[in-house]
Amino acid sequence: MKKSEKKFNIFPKIVNTLLPVLLAFLIGAIIIAAIGENPLTAYRIMLGKSLFTAKGLSNTLHYASPLLLTGLAIAITFKANIFNMGVEGQLLLGGFFSGLVGASLQIGSPVLHKIICMAVGMLFGVLFALVPALLKAFYHVDEMVVTLTLNYAMIKILEYLSSGPFREDGSGYVCTPTIKETAMFSRLGNSKLTLFFFIALGVLILMAFVMRKTKLGYEVTAIGKNPEFSEATGMRVRRKIIVLMCISGALAGLAGSGQMMSEAFKYTLTFSGTTGLGWDGMLIALLGRHTPGGILLAAVFYSGLKTGADNINMYTSVPKEIVGVLQGLIILFLAVRFFNEKYGFTERYKMWRESRRVTE
Repeated sequence: MKKSEKKFNIFPKIVNTLLPVLLAFLIGAIIIAAIGENPLTAYRIMLGKSLFTAKGLSNTLHYASPLLLTGLAIAITFKANIFNMGVEGQLLLGGFFSGLVGASLQIGSPVLHKIICMAVGMLFGVLFALVPALLKAFYHVDEMVVTLTLNYAMIKILEYLSSGPFREDGSGYVCTPTIKETAMFSRLGNSKLTLFFFIALGVLILMAFVMRKTKLGYEVTAIGKNPEFSEATGMRVRRKIIVLMCISGALAGLAGSGQMMSEAFKYTLTFSGTTGLGWDGMLIALLGRHTPGGILLAAVFYSGLKTGADNINMYTSVPKEIVGVLQGLIILFLAVRFFNEKYGFTERYKMWRESRRVTE
């Protein structure tokens, strides 16, 4: 294929990726104008201070760290037409137990302590993902239903554990003991950025190589396009489903452990945030079109919106809730795009119009 043809094929994808964001910002601009503020000024403050200043960018990258991993955890299964909706639960479980290890183990080496905590987080993420993986592979149970159900069950189980057996003594609210200093990622300079961002970025690069240059990556693509044909050609689809779900669970567990060691330092009932880092990962995966490069850009942009919320509230009379409105609109338009690409509504409409034109 010629370079000009490649560019022509990429252009519609770029447009389809940017369109939901542009539509959300357009509607947001109408709302901001109705308040009596200048939308361009509000957006300049919101994005400028979170993406185009040294401190703002470093804080944005810090908050993007777990999103890189949760977005990747979802993308790697979506490419095989497997819908792991349990990333939130896997993140919570991994973060919870890595926090217990970080608080209870007495290890002199900070490096070893951190490695053990991350390994524990990944292990429990895998254990969570293994249940729906086995049900999907051997009994054809819908993994979306199972993972969604297990999410809420896991939230309740961890709520009980953190408020009962593992609650910190003397605490005025529900939380586990604070992890030891040897398990914490130190901040770099005056920003919130820690080494965890570079670990997440390294994992992203590694998974990009695996998905594009290894046999597993090609098999994932083949399973996503036609699982029956893949099975007929000798590919062990069941095993690949289990492997993919376990990798996804490990990535989500690592995200939870990184959030524990770089931001939260103890498990609380709001550990994953208001909307949840796992749920945000689904938006990141859709916005990044399930590609590692796209996930990186989407995670930084989405994190920039969150960090920019405080700036827009500080320097203008626009309430910071406008950022939540923008995020909701982006999710809505991305969902429309996703269903359109999955079920081909646009193509069907064009075929219907063409058939009517011919009959007339």
